[in-house]
Amino acid sequence: MAQKTTQKATPARKNSLTVGRFFADHGQALGMELMGDSEGMDRCIAEPTINRPGLAIAGFFRYFASKRIQVIGHAELSYLKGLSAAERTERIRSLFAQKIPCVVVARSLPLPPGLLDLAARVGTPVFRTPLVTMKFINAATIALEDDFAPIASEHGSMVDIMGIGVLVKGASGIGKSECVLGLIERGYSLVSDDITRFRVMEGRELIGTSKELTRFHMEVRGIGIINVAAVFGAGSVRPEKQLDLVVTLKDWHEMPDIDRLGLDRESYAILGIPMPHITIPVRPGRDLARLVEVAALDQKLKAMGHDTAREFNERLLRAIKPSS
Repeated sequence: MAQKTTQKATPARKNSLTVGRFFADHGQALGMELMGDSEGMDRCIAEPTINRPGLAIAGFFRYFASKRIQVIGHAELSYLKGLSAAERTERIRSLFAQKIPCVVVARSLPLPPGLLDLAARVGTPVFRTPLVTMKFINAATIALEDDFAPIASEHGSMVDIMGIGVLVKGASGIGKSECVLGLIERGYSLVSDDITRFRVMEGRELIGTSKELTRFHMEVRGIGIINVAAVFGAGSVRPEKQLDLVVTLKDWHEMPDIDRLGLDRESYAILGIPMPHITIPVRPGRDLARLVEVAALDQKLKAMGHDTAREFNERLLRAIKPSS
């Protein structure tokens, strides 16, 4: 069984994120409230994870993760409360001296005396959230992973077909838009038209979406730009979808050798993640929307453990095998 891989799309990963951008994008969902002034909002968050500075507050900085958001919970505050005023001030000053991006106090707990003043002196933003410490850490980590996820763009339209995310590719004028339009008419959902943006989640999933400017819109030759949600209803669009299959439409004359059984396996790598890939020959009279629909449903069967081509090949081999 042949296995061919096509490598595309070089990863483009964010190296940092400002505190102000993180607060603007996720502050409301995380219940974050800015304490004090807004100085230091341009500080960079260089690592997509969270740190609890318990050891740092105790005076141990040898392996301190200073590039992360620092979250202070009940344990850290209880420790600081047990120190003398002078010792507490020195520990907080030492923490801020590490040039951390910001501090978030969980559970809406009272801030230690002098913390805001010491933060203001070095320009470190301080926030407070009503979320319990671990709930905030989990939610903030997911948000940061999304912000730092590698991204890439692919020429092609993406459709959700019964839960299978399909990227339809092909040369200009081959019929991608007409194919996608036919799928939408059958009740499936448009994710993006012409250009699809992908990001990697958890190092194994590709999530496709469209640019904000063109979201829910399609260009149809001879008609122009249409608003898919307005024409076909709200159920005909979705903002993003996990990618499961790549389909390339190719002119019939450019494919001298066509796999008639489906035994040859191809993959199409985006951001280093291989996706199942098939090529459908295009010629006048072929219902491309129906063919892509069947390809998506066949991929759904494969995901459930039913590979029709392989099963048929095994039956055929058993049938022609000489009886012993």
